[in-house]
Amino acid sequence: MLEAVTAVIADRLAAVRERIAAAAARAGRDPASVRIIAVTKGHPLQMAQAAAEAGLPDLGENRVQEALGKMAAWPDAPVRWHLVGHLQRNKAKLVVGRFDLIHSLDSVRLADALEQAAAARDLVQDVLIEVNVAGEEQKTGCPATEVPALAEHAASLAHLRLRGLMTMAPYTDDVAVQRRTFAGLRELRDRLTADGRRLTADELSMGMTNDYEAAVEEGATMVRLGTALFGERNL
Repeated sequence: MLEAVTAVIADRLAAVRERIAAAAARAGRDPASVRIIAVTKGHPLQMAQAAAEAGLPDLGENRVQEALGKMAAWPDAPVRWHLVGHLQRNKAKLVVGRFDLIHSLDSVRLADALEQAAAARDLVQDVLIEVNVAGEEQKTGCPATEVPALAEHAASLAHLRLRGLMTMAPYTDDVAVQRRTFAGLRELRDRLTADGRRLTADELSMGMTNDYEAAVEEGATMVRLGTALFGERNL
């Protein structure tokens, strides 16, 4: 069964990589600069294992408890785990050191909670600031106007390493809206770099199944893909 599922994912991955390469070519970018985060939320552990077998070493999870269950059942996983969903402060101690990258830092209070948890374990946790570029009320994320202050605060904490920014575009087929959102995140990243806020890398985590090509054209270094690789949770 695992072999069959791996073959399906590998075929889908090849198609995704072709589309990423085409989008990167339109933007004059190297497609190798775009990393695919395979989002396994809602899928069984076998699907995550098949993704790794198919050549996807970066796995994303939205829910902390679901992710920790998979980690416990697969302790020697040859993957990097990414937390791509909203993170509550009371779960900070559960995630530091368990995820290679947390994509959803959205407040000073969460930064302080992560700092305290990371300090207690004597480690440095890599994070991205999640930005609500489009200002959608139903979306989580730091308002764009508050990002410089949050970036400066996060960069001052000894046990956090700020690697870049993350966003989600409005769910729409309007490519102009998608690109405007992604361009806004890229421009914000560039301003933070220019005015001395200490981003230790320039990662841009943006783009999902319905809009990743637009994200690549606007500078994404990570795209977070679930349905494009795994289907509608019924593979």
